[in-house]
Parts: sequence; structure tokens; C-alpha cells
Amino acid sequence: MTGIIRPLAVAALLAFCAGPSVADEAANVLPSPAVDNEPEQPTETAVLAGGCFWGMQGVFQHVKGVKRVLAGYSGGARDTAQYEMVGTGTTGNAESVQIVFDPKVISYGQILRIYFSVMDPTTLDYQGPDEGTQYRSEIFYANLDQQRIAKAYIAQLTKAHAFSDPIMTQLGALRGFYPAEVYHQDYLILHPYQPYIVINDLPKIAKLKRLYPQFYADKPVRVARNGG
Repeated sequence: MTGIIRPLAVAALLAFCAGPSVADEAANVLPSPAVDNEPEQPTETAVLAGGCFWGMQGVFQHVKGVKRVLAGYSGGARDTAQYEMVGTGTTGNAESVQIVFDPKVISYGQILRIYFSVMDPTTLDYQGPDEGTQYRSEIFYANLDQQRIAKAYIAQLTKAHAFSDPIMTQLGALRGFYPAEVYHQDYLILHPYQPYIVINDLPKIAKLKRLYPQFYADKPVRVARNGG
């Protein structure tokens, strides 16, 4: 994961990746959730795993209504929530993001809509070049309402044949979220020309902007700005 890719190369690659292709499972806009929540609190929190947390954090940092996105770990124990240990794939923890958002601007269901659009929910324990249980896709629901919405949306997407293969995304009760090391926070923002970011993660942001311009925020929400 070293080397530099210059801005013109980035622009050319994004122009290619942003367009729909046969291999792109989520090339089209997904339907809005038929089951969603009504805003009751000023903020709500979602915890999602969908492959490398650099890209997932970068995507949701560009979503309107999102107040803060932390990269971290969920699904396992606190004492194993360290990058080197999680990377063994034996801890139960998955690279995850914690998204704090304003439900009056964007609902939990719409957060899930974006989530299913920017990663491949049909793969088991891998995303792109990353393989292992730490890269699984999983929705960690914080309450029964989130569980109900997520379960209903998966059923809705399955019935609509939104993907050519079965959805493998897991649903699990949130037992803890553990922020990742400081050097992982804002990684995409700080390293936009890093080859891994250019090839695997910037196209996710381009997809967000193309598919859901109504939710896209040009200026990302940074962890550092919020005291992270």
C-alpha cells in the first residue's frame, strides 16, 4: 500500500469506476426502505461492517446529516480490538464504522440503503481484495427498531431481486464498538492518492454521488475536527 497516484490519474480512474458495469452489483439505485423509523431523538447511531473501514468511513463522511463517523471494530471483545489482532481473522471483531447522524435529515433506513449500494452484500467474509471474517458485511443493531428496519430491508431487496446472488450480510446485536487507532481515522481524507484508496475506495464515493446526489455532501465530516 505504498506509492503515489497523481490527480489526473485519479480523475481518469474515477470516471471509469463511476460508470455502471456488468460486474457492479449495485450499479443502479436501490429502492427506498418500505419500513423505516420516525425521528424521535436529535441524533441516532448506526454501526456497520462492510469491508475495509477506510472506505466505509470515507463514504459516510460525505453523507448529509451525518455528524461523525469513526472507524473501529465490533463483533468481538474489547481486549482483542486492535488492528494487528483483528487482522488475524480470529477475534470475532470486524472492521466497522460508527455513524452518528441526524434522523431528521437522513433516516436509519436510508443509511442502510447507501450501505448496501456501496459494498457488495453478496460476498461472505470478503470485500474486494480483502478476505477474512474481519471484512464481513454485518449490521450491528442497537435496538429492536434498528433490527426490524434492517431485517425488513434485506427482505425487501431479496424480494426485488436487487442483487443477482443472495444477500450474505449478517444481522447481529451491538455489544460494543471500539474505535480504531488514531492513524486509521480520516485515512481516506488524509491519503487520497494512496493506491488502495484510489482503486477500492474513491469509486465508492463516486458511486454515492452518482446514485444518491440528494444525500451527497461535498465537504466531508472529519474526525479530527470533532476532537477525535
